[in-house]
Amino acid sequence: MGEQLAVAGAPMLALLNGFIIELRQAGLPVSLTEHLDAMEAVKHIPLEDRAAFKYALAATLVKNNAHWRSFETVFEVYFSLRGREYAVGDELADLPEDLLDELEQMMSGQGDGQMQGGGGHEALSAEELAEMLYQSLLRGDQSMMRAVARQSVKRFAGMEPGRPVGGTYYLYRTLRNLDLDSVMNRLMDQSRSGRDDEPLTPLEERLERDEYESRVEQLKQEIEAEIRRRLVADRGVEAMAKTLRKPLPEDIDFMHASRDEMKLLRQAIYPLTRKLAVRLARKRRHGRKGPLDFRNTVRHSLSYGGVPAEPKFRYPRPAKPEIFVIADISGSVAAFARFTLHLVYAIANQFSRVRAFVFIDGIDEVTRFFEGTEDIVESIHRVNTEADVVWVDGHSDYGHAFETFWSKWGKEVGPKTTVLILGDARNNYHAAQSWVIKEIRHRARHVYWLNPEPRSYWDTGDSIVGEYGTHCDGVYECRNLRQLEKFVDVLT
Repeated sequence: MGEQLAVAGAPMLALLNGFIIELRQAGLPVSLTEHLDAMEAVKHIPLEDRAAFKYALAATLVKNNAHWRSFETVFEVYFSLRGREYAVGDELADLPEDLLDELEQMMSGQGDGQMQGGGGHEALSAEELAEMLYQSLLRGDQSMMRAVARQSVKRFAGMEPGRPVGGTYYLYRTLRNLDLDSVMNRLMDQSRSGRDDEPLTPLEERLERDEYESRVEQLKQEIEAEIRRRLVADRGVEAMAKTLRKPLPEDIDFMHASRDEMKLLRQAIYPLTRKLAVRLARKRRHGRKGPLDFRNTVRHSLSYGGVPAEPKFRYPRPAKPEIFVIADISGSVAAFARFTLHLVYAIANQFSRVRAFVFIDGIDEVTRFFEGTEDIVESIHRVNTEADVVWVDGHSDYGHAFETFWSKWGKEVGPKTTVLILGDARNNYHAAQSWVIKEIRHRARHVYWLNPEPRSYWDTGDSIVGEYGTHCDGVYECRNLRQLEKFVDVLT
């Protein structure tokens, strides 16, 4: 085959070791056993079959569907296709001859003249590239899309050897010049004109548009892959792997997540809630052993001739705690509060009762939004849109919110209550009223504070988390799902 894998000419062992190291640095949990399994698996896979090679590694190294995206990125860097045709600054068109012949026939049939240059060693004209782009999307031809991607990157990306520019910039330049919106309109016009007898129904038009949008996404992926191959060829594997490294869903920072990362977080929280519910139930069921059960021990000793060889214990039956969640939903901490509320209510069956309160400078109980519904997402949306949390100007005032909570609901906090306070404790220099937390701690079973800011930011500026933390059983940094998962074990 004309294209060669990155492993051709490099020791497989060294390349696989580097690949495994990068997966671990990206956050994927790859054990030594799985490393050895991967090395054994590739012995039985033909290296020229790149897809089989990729999925053999995935089968041995990826245990969580949410980690697939990171695995794929690292794989595409370490085992990218290479050769002179991917060198930055190389202007060879290197199109397959069959595609060139087909494109020449199309352009001749439209009366636009013959293609420039013979044998594929001259760049395509703008009109020829535009027609090739249109035809590749119209047919859904993967090989033609790859050829379009290669030509588009060469013509429009403006890649220069050694230039310290990220792949996103090159992708933007390429897509801007392709003007895919105009191509989409042309494709839809073609679909409409192909139905002279009767117009497309709204459903048919929607299906046509969805199909073409899917093909456009495939083309964008081919362009990204082409840019990535050229950057790898120019900068080296290790440098590109570090540049493209992205956090796993469980390591995404709540306070700085992009829209796409928020989507990944929402997808990751469902399997996490199931896992935590099972873990909490098991922990409660198989808790530490209680005092010796003398009668039961004697009864079982009869099978050993009266020798108490198997001591029996009374297993404690711990009561399920009652949870009060008091969450700041202002500004950037709103995403953290949203995911924490989602997590707590998803595992609510592990607690005797869950009550939720949200605040900015005013405070409101929002437990009613979660009652009688299984759609937690909708409940949280109602919290964000219907809760009465503004007292004066809508800027965080922890002191007033806590004081109001104590006056309205403080008497309902009891010895079985665990209170979770969610927020960054940035109080806009208002009065702290930390005595409220002290009073809650005297009444409650436990009081924990979860802060989504890095620990190095605590007690800087208007942050007074230390003043509140003095009266808490623990103050925890919870910037992502991984840290939130670790904290859940503390609740039992």
